[in-house]
Amino acid sequence: MKLVSEFRQSELAQGLVRSIRRHATKEARFMEFCGGHTVVIMKCGLRQLLPPTLTLTAGPGCPVCVTDNADLDKAIALAKLPNVIVASFGDMLRVPGSCSSLQEAKAAGGDVRIVYSTLDALTLARENPEKSVVFIGIGFETTGPTVAASVLQAAQEGLTNYYVLSLHKLCPPIIKALLDSGEVNLQGLICPGHVSAVIGANAWEFIARDYGIPCVVSGFEPLDILQCVDMLAQQVARGEAKVEIAYRRGVTPEGNQTAIKIMEQVFEPAPARWRGIGEVAGSGLKLRPEFERFDAELNFEFDPGPTIEHKGCLCGDILRGVKTPPQCSLFRRVCTPINPVGPCMVSSEGSCAAYYHYGEENDG
Repeated sequence: MKLVSEFRQSELAQGLVRSIRRHATKEARFMEFCGGHTVVIMKCGLRQLLPPTLTLTAGPGCPVCVTDNADLDKAIALAKLPNVIVASFGDMLRVPGSCSSLQEAKAAGGDVRIVYSTLDALTLARENPEKSVVFIGIGFETTGPTVAASVLQAAQEGLTNYYVLSLHKLCPPIIKALLDSGEVNLQGLICPGHVSAVIGANAWEFIARDYGIPCVVSGFEPLDILQCVDMLAQQVARGEAKVEIAYRRGVTPEGNQTAIKIMEQVFEPAPARWRGIGEVAGSGLKLRPEFERFDAELNFEFDPGPTIEHKGCLCGDILRGVKTPPQCSLFRRVCTPINPVGPCMVSSEGSCAAYYHYGEENDG
């Protein structure tokens, strides 16, 4: 915490805080979409530095957290099949599905392995030709291109035992769905840095144009976020609504066109279910017809069983920004990182985990 204290006392941080307080004369609520931003905000106590006119609200920016129980159940069911290796990023293993988790499936004899990239999953397929390897495709536009590249590589090598369960999500459609719902009144959006590095800042133009809400793309250092908040506060004070970039070392207006083309070559938009939100048209990715031989859902027979939601868990409300973790009766009492009830307590970018590790009992 020494580094946090030094940051808060630095001239740059104090200068940005003074600027924010000078500009934030109107009450405003800004949503940080990315879970990585939420963690930094909580860890560095950024909310406590802001004037009472400003409120920061966490949104559905954690891909592990927004994965619906029905989709988790598919991954767990696949892990129970014989001669199938399920390859997943580590933060997915402990996320509770309806009745189990990938970790419990592994303990029961399922072949579930943690990988750090799609390259690891491809290696598993090469080294285990007698088994089928199913990679659990989780993530936003940030990971979509890498999974698409793995499919192209598998096709090039002629691998017949590599599959993808695509649970990918697209960010602009879900933000539109949140704004259309009217549940949260926002005056500004802290746009995700990693996603914007791929799809470009121009992807958020519709928010400023159609909803009159200022947008600023932020990096992940605490100074990045303070600069982003200051830029949003200035737009609110001037009555403006436009898209700006506070993360120019990583984001351009047009994004990474090479990554986008690879993703679009392999995937096409599809409906997707979001935890606490439901099905949103065009907010997911499915493999195009020419790559269906790599689609795990189409090439295996499995029964995920009925979808069951955990009683009392407010992850869905928290992801929509209408509740905060301390408002959940399970938070800290029943739901903890050791015994998580919902994914927001499991993921390193989950709001509940951030509040648990860095928040106070009366936060929210």
